[in-house]
Amino acid sequence: MITSQSFAGQAYAIIKKDILTCVLDPGSKIAQPELVKRYDFGITPIREALKRLEQEGLVKSMPRFGYLISPITIQDVEEIFELRMILEKSAVQMAIECASDEQLASIMQHANFTYIYKDRETYLIFLEQNISFHRAIALAAGNRRLADILTIVLGEMTRPFNLGLDLRDSAEEMRREHIAIATTLVHRDVEAAEQTITAQITRSRERVVEMLNKRLKQIPIQEIMP
Repeated sequence: MITSQSFAGQAYAIIKKDILTCVLDPGSKIAQPELVKRYDFGITPIREALKRLEQEGLVKSMPRFGYLISPITIQDVEEIFELRMILEKSAVQMAIECASDEQLASIMQHANFTYIYKDRETYLIFLEQNISFHRAIALAAGNRRLADILTIVLGEMTRPFNLGLDLRDSAEEMRREHIAIATTLVHRDVEAAEQTITAQITRSRERVVEMLNKRLKQIPIQEIMP
C-alpha cells in the first residue's frame, strides 16, 4: 500500500535532486501550489518534503509566500574552497607517506571518470565519483576523520559544482586532472602532488566563481535576497 509518507519521500527525493542539480535555481522563490503542479504530487507530500529540505538548509521558509531555494554566495564558495585546499593538501602528503602501494594503485585505477557536458544526470554520477576519489585519498592517508570531514565539504559543493560544470565543457580536462593527481601519488612525489592538487582545486574554484558571477548578473537583486 502506498502511504502519504511514501509520496512525501518521493517528492523529497525528486525536489532535492532538482535543487542539487540547480534545475531549481539557487535564490529563486517557489510556492507550494507551483510544486504541486510541477511534480504532480498532493499538497501534503510537497509540504512534508519542504520541511525536510528546510531542515537540511536547502530551502528557507518565507512567511506569506512560500519558500526560497537557498542562494549560493561567493563567500560560501570561497570558504569551502579554502577549507578544501587545507584538507586535500594534507591528505595527499599523508597518503604518500602512509599508504600502501596497493592503496595508491587502487586510487589510480579509479581516477579515470568523467561526465557528459549539459547532461545533468551524468553530473550527479560524476560528482559522486569525485567524492569517492578524493575520499579514497584521505582514507589512504590513514585518517578516517579527515576523510569524513572532506566528504562533508565536497557534499556541500554539489550545487556549486553543478554550476561550474555548466560553464563550459571541461570533462576531458577534469579527467586528466584526476589521473594526474593519482599519478603523483603512485610515484610518491610529494611536491608534484601538492602542486597538482592545488592547481586542480584552483581551477575548480575559478569555474564555480565565474559561473556564479555570470548567473548573479542575470538575476534581479530582489530575487536572490531572502
